[in-house]
Amino acid sequence: MTNNYQKNVPRTTAELRLAMPETVSVAMSEIAEDMQEGLLALAVGAGLQVMTALMEADVSAACGPKGKHDAARTAVRHGHEKGSVTLGGRRVSVDRPRIRTADDTAELPVPAYELFSGTEILGRLAMQKMLAGISTRRYSAVGLEPVGVKTEQAAGAVSRSAVSRRFVAATETALIELLAAPLGEQDLVALMIDGITFGEHLCVCALGIGIDGVKHPLALVEGDTENTTVVKDLLAGLRERGLDTTRPILIGVDGAKALTAAVKRVFDHPVIQRCQIHKVRNVEDRLPKELGNTVAKRMRKAYHAETALAAEAQLEALARELERTHPGAAASLREGLAETLTVQRLGVPPTLARTLRSTNAIESMNSIARTHSRNVKHWKSGNMALRWCAAGMVEAGKQFRRVNGHMHLASLRRALDEHVATETVSTTSQTDPANAAA
Repeated sequence: MTNNYQKNVPRTTAELRLAMPETVSVAMSEIAEDMQEGLLALAVGAGLQVMTALMEADVSAACGPKGKHDAARTAVRHGHEKGSVTLGGRRVSVDRPRIRTADDTAELPVPAYELFSGTEILGRLAMQKMLAGISTRRYSAVGLEPVGVKTEQAAGAVSRSAVSRRFVAATETALIELLAAPLGEQDLVALMIDGITFGEHLCVCALGIGIDGVKHPLALVEGDTENTTVVKDLLAGLRERGLDTTRPILIGVDGAKALTAAVKRVFDHPVIQRCQIHKVRNVEDRLPKELGNTVAKRMRKAYHAETALAAEAQLEALARELERTHPGAAASLREGLAETLTVQRLGVPPTLARTLRSTNAIESMNSIARTHSRNVKHWKSGNMALRWCAAGMVEAGKQFRRVNGHMHLASLRRALDEHVATETVSTTSQTDPANAAA
């Protein structure tokens, strides 16, 4: 092996900069048996030899050429010892070189070994594979890349317990990062709140929609129900992380009264949009099947009326028809009716309105989280539910696209400002008519 190493190049693990030898001679006799197992096994065998060459090159860069005395050297060779590196989701045993300071007072790191021995990738790989549905029992069989029989026999860290520990650590990190991410720079025009169950545990999640149309998983809390206290804690946490709660914002909820109450306690000027799909389902569930189908069709038609006034008139007429024979359905239809028409009242264009008139956006995120955890049979604690939910939210965030009609979000922001200003004037005139007249 020949090399042309520059000793002045910075040698820190943080920079991850390895001075590569210009030429590396691979011992074909040592990897000839890997050729029968395929190209990947062959590449692994060659790669291990290249890694060994890189480590030795690091030693030569620090200590000088072997066998040549250098009075000005600052480090000396200190033999070899057993070590391990990360390869294909495994820990593989290798002989690692050691170096110490010339005065023998401290051991120095070998940059190449520090790079290859990092274990962070194992946690990320474990989380990706398990979220994809691979269990700890099958992890070593189907969750790892083939690296050749010889390398596999010398590998470790693939037991069920080792994989489980790495997954727990990785999801704990995902949860901490999600809940600690600063929100001061987020310019949100809409926010959606919804709950998702994992066994007996409920996680209430928040999804933000930025002025640019990008969706952001924001936070989650664990609770028995979507009660006011739980949701208030969720939203207060967003405020503590820097989210501006003083500006008008559209809040999408599924219709639970506790959500609306909590929103109004944290946000100064929330504009509530109750999910139209949930409203249709709630009314339909209170009716016989055939009548329920007919009423659902009429409600959906009304929600697509040209104006909020026309929609409200059609829905109120439907409620009057149901009032005598099915008063429960009529009461459900009237409850919060105005808040189901907020998007129409704001004049949101149809393309964007399709996204904002329901909570489908956040339910899609929750569905991804639920799918990733489909193999979990026993939920041990609320913390376990939070970890899985956070990991699923992070994975969902990687799949997000900008909302349809995102070019209209700027006009929605103006409509929200105008709506809140009008509501403020109206409230002032009712409480203090003299000032309003002045």
